[in-house]
Amino acid sequence: MPSQMLTIEVDRLDAGAVRVRLAGELDYDTAPELVEAVARLRRDGCQEVELDFGGVVLCDSSGLSALVVIHRSGTGAVRLRNTNPQVRHLLDRTGLAELLAAPRRDVTGGAREVG
Repeated sequence: MPSQMLTIEVDRLDAGAVRVRLAGELDYDTAPELVEAVARLRRDGCQEVELDFGGVVLCDSSGLSALVVIHRSGTGAVRLRNTNPQVRHLLDRTGLAELLAAPRRDVTGGAREVG
């Protein structure tokens, strides 16, 4: 079964910051598209990159690798938003959640007790 196309939409937030909204599958076939799109944005002066995963239905190891490449290739922060439970689980298991400043949320959406 072929991969679902990855849709990439860009919103400029302010000087040097951009939100990249993703929809579809971030996998072996589509990860290079994301890496190239962010590289173009960085060449255009956008260093702070927010990746909105609200529409991502699947992310595999190639997608995770693309996130590492994006992180390493720039000087500004890379932040992930709206990650689904599957993606959050992968980020937590690989340690990328902290590296990419992905928000840690309780799966149920409730508050967590600390201490």
